[in-house]
Amino acid sequence: MTKFKAIESRLLAQSRRNHQVRILMSTPGVGAFTALTFAAAIDDPGRFGSSRMVGAHFGLTPKKHQSGETDITGRISKVGDHGVRVALYEAANVILTRSVKGSALKSWALAVAKRAGMKKAKVALARTLAVVLHQMLKTGQHFSLTGRTEAAAA
Repeated sequence: MTKFKAIESRLLAQSRRNHQVRILMSTPGVGAFTALTFAAAIDDPGRFGSSRMVGAHFGLTPKKHQSGETDITGRISKVGDHGVRVALYEAANVILTRSVKGSALKSWALAVAKRAGMKKAKVALARTLAVVLHQMLKTGQHFSLTGRTEAAAA
């Protein structure tokens, strides 16, 4: 238990030193581990042409099989970094299961859960969270509970 506490304190200390990680941690459900993992995997946000491509980069988009008249949409592709995908899924789980009042992300994901089920809603929220976090890294703005970003206090 003491080793775990030591690792956790080092993780928190490292997240406090990194400006990008502090910005990502302003999102509800995103802790130090998720923020560090995502920031390390993205590295340079400019290397993605669009924020929508980030979800696909981490394997959070459905597989497609198309051949002739056949068009099958399958489960997520699971390409890319497994650790980031798991961290984003866990952050989505926290957003959906813990109290986050007034969050546009949570209300959107709960509407998806009504239509498609909780598991699919968590994956969809993880993909959306990847897009939002990437956009936050690009702009340097903090997360706002209303769904809009606020200018970062420099």
